[in-house]
Amino acid sequence: MNTRTQQITQEFYSLHPDLSFLQEELLKTFQLLSDTFRAGGKLLICGNGGSSADSEHIVGELMKGFLLKRPLSIGKKAAFSELFGAEGAAIADALQGALPTISLSTHTALNTAFANDVEPSLIFAQQVLGYAQCGDVLLGISTSGNSKNVCAAAMTARVCGAKVIALTGQGGGQLAKLADRALMAPDTRTFRVQEYHLAIYHYLCAAIESELFEQ
Repeated sequence: MNTRTQQITQEFYSLHPDLSFLQEELLKTFQLLSDTFRAGGKLLICGNGGSSADSEHIVGELMKGFLLKRPLSIGKKAAFSELFGAEGAAIADALQGALPTISLSTHTALNTAFANDVEPSLIFAQQVLGYAQCGDVLLGISTSGNSKNVCAAAMTARVCGAKVIALTGQGGGQLAKLADRALMAPDTRTFRVQEYHLAIYHYLCAAIESELFEQ
């Protein structure tokens, strides 16, 4: 971890001392995701209800600047200018570095067609089958840890050679058993688990960004 990431980490645990028991698992999760993005892999995310909204929230933090501006590299800026002149340079100045992240909840036409024609509980699994490759990561979010569609997606990710991170409530349920890394909030009430989840994934987004982008 660089100095800035260490400061982010210290602040997180000072604000959330009740999550200090997650320190080792959270560090390993941070390392897994950082290594995945460095190697050119992508993150797939799925969940239901509020966890579906969290999936999209995480995409918004990773696919553009979160706490940092993330200007494009000199090489990419030069390529825009060489190919498209002043217009390309202006586009390059406005764009921000992105970490490839996909929420599986947002593909309405595919999801409703698959639910109607095939099997609703396998909607996320079908997308994982199409997207996931060795070197990718699936983040499954389930406050109970027992959401059937999220667990099916985790199983499919394992078959495809992707790693699995579970973000759950206390106990972890079936999803934690399928995961390489499991982050279990210390509560079983849905709304409290979701509050913990927000703090956890905001920390991960900030720490990963801090490590992978200089500015």
